[in-house]
Amino acid sequence: MSVSWNWCSVLFFLIFSTPFSLLVDARSQSFDYPTAKLSTKWVNSPSAPHSVAFTDGSTVRAILLRGTFGPRYACGFFCNGACDTYLFAVFIVQTNSASSIVAPAIGFPQVVWAANRNNPVRINATLELTSRGNLVLRDADGTVAWSTNTNGKSVVGLNLTDTGNLVLFNKKNAAVWQSFDHPTDSLVPGQKLVEREETYS
Repeated sequence: MSVSWNWCSVLFFLIFSTPFSLLVDARSQSFDYPTAKLSTKWVNSPSAPHSVAFTDGSTVRAILLRGTFGPRYACGFFCNGACDTYLFAVFIVQTNSASSIVAPAIGFPQVVWAANRNNPVRINATLELTSRGNLVLRDADGTVAWSTNTNGKSVVGLNLTDTGNLVLFNKKNAAVWQSFDHPTDSLVPGQKLVEREETYS
């Protein structure tokens, strides 16, 4: 009798564990969103699809996320405290196997790069990758808070690399503009300090 129960438990394990692991893997891949095409616009809205509030008072609204499980790089809108103003930033967050940002009691988001530290924006601000290849951050009233100034430079898309580098690239996948050339908060592995550049925090 014990042999048949052992066989049943092995069979049960094989039937139910394999499809579940395949399902988890399929879900992981479908929610990894590290790139964007031209003419894409994001709005800093509380109803944004990847908006997560943390217990330390910070909130992230991810527009790009690289990776599927563990601490990963994301970029989007970030605020801390009262959340009256927001940065467009690259930050490290904890993700689950479905590439969803989780809000643990410890392990809050860590900003590694911010575009507009001296010019934060408000709710309903927009980030747009224009049809001409310029990445433009506008406040809620439409004023430009920050831009890559890459109009007409053959940009075809935006990519967040697995090292946390935000890159505007051309059709040859060469970087036209990258956040690594404009350090602000910290240096991350693989990043080099360019001559006459310095970090700001």
